[in-house]
Amino acid sequence: MTPTPRIVVRSVRWNDFDDVRESYFRLYDERVTNPSIGITLFAERPSMSDETNWFAATFRRVLAGDEIFQVAEVDDRVVGTCSIHRAGLGPTSEMSHVGELGILVRQEYRGKGVGSALLASALDEARSRFELVYLSVFSVNVGAQRLYRRFGFTPCGHFPRLVKRGNEYLDEDRMVLDFSKNPRGTGANR
Repeated sequence: MTPTPRIVVRSVRWNDFDDVRESYFRLYDERVTNPSIGITLFAERPSMSDETNWFAATFRRVLAGDEIFQVAEVDDRVVGTCSIHRAGLGPTSEMSHVGELGILVRQEYRGKGVGSALLASALDEARSRFELVYLSVFSVNVGAQRLYRRFGFTPCGHFPRLVKRGNEYLDEDRMVLDFSKNPRGTGANR
């Protein structure tokens, strides 16, 4: 039996860039053997410049308070990320009370508690910033949907054929966590 790894969840740091980028880039290789991996990707892997610009913009949103970005470390290496960014265009938007969640866990660490640890930490912080948090998940990703339900997310929409990978289509479901209905919001149903 493989021992459960010691998972440390913390806010992202600037020097996490290489680990975060590597985790994301691995999804492009994984897509070849597992076309239904649970994240929407670009047709081609982004350039280093694109990733640097994305990380810098993300870091600015974190510093401005418009995004929560947590990383999970195992043995001092980032193995997963969870972000919740403000859905509106800043704190004065009519949608500023809504956050959109995205999560990524390296393939070899899935099913070992990394996703749960990330969600618990990010949602705990989100409760003081947002009233609603929503996410998108591929319909075939029942394991992820089961995890989200444990944390209080409920289905709120279905989009058939939303993602096209080669000649295959993937449906996407939307789920929402309403903190007014689930005040604890960090797995009250765990």
